[in-house]
Amino acid sequence: MTAPSTYGLSTQARNLQWLLTDLVEEVPGIVSVAVVSSDGLLLLSSDTEPRAAAGEQQDRAEPAPAPAPPKGPRGASADLATIVSGLGSLTTGAAELMEGGSVKQTMVAMEHGSVFVMSISDGSLLGVHATPDCDMSVVAFHMALFVGRAGHVLTPEVRSELRQSLENLT
Repeated sequence: MTAPSTYGLSTQARNLQWLLTDLVEEVPGIVSVAVVSSDGLLLLSSDTEPRAAAGEQQDRAEPAPAPAPPKGPRGASADLATIVSGLGSLTTGAAELMEGGSVKQTMVAMEHGSVFVMSISDGSLLGVHATPDCDMSVVAFHMALFVGRAGHVLTPEVRSELRQSLENLT
């Protein structure tokens, strides 16, 4: 994973990016991570390099080799953010219908991977795409650590700053 540039960011924003990088690099089985605001906008992502648009022309004399297809959302942070936001909305609606209180965590186990979504105190969501052989309890534990450390830092000002930094990458 390539760490995003932290030049010009506040200490809180840099710390959140460091926590996310640490989560991806230190927890076995994590493929990608996204933090999504309560209104569904991507705030942080382990995928820091924007993808070229389909059919975008190269400035080379020779055609570039076709890129390998991405394995899930790692190459498309917007895809993981959409999944996280959708799962968060769906499970919140289900909890309301069942009078179950607030949703703390959602986990979807698939044949070829898992998706975890955990609520952050300000209404934001932490989403993780993991390999099928990951230790789910380890992933969930480290997600809970991230949420505990990040929850009080995600102020409206920091959310705005993180959104702006992602917009500047494209």
